[in-house]
Amino acid sequence: MLRRSKFETSQTQIMHRAEDLINAASNRYRITVQVANRAKRRRYEDFENNEDSLIKPVLRAIMEMSDELTQPEIIGEL
Repeated sequence: MLRRSKFETSQTQIMHRAEDLINAASNRYRITVQVANRAKRRRYEDFENNEDSLIKPVLRAIMEMSDELTQPEIIGEL
């Protein structure tokens, strides 16, 4: 039986989201490092909480960061 993730996104949607992130960033290297750091942090959080994530941390980080880009109300005011 196939397990489905709560994120129903196709590979093309993820590629478009990643492209949007890179286009919105002033520095491609910096946004790549930010995505990698978020993915690494989420991986360790999932490991500490004994959660078996159905989606890879890098893909989740790309989706979260692109959502923050397109929906600024998610971030909240500092």
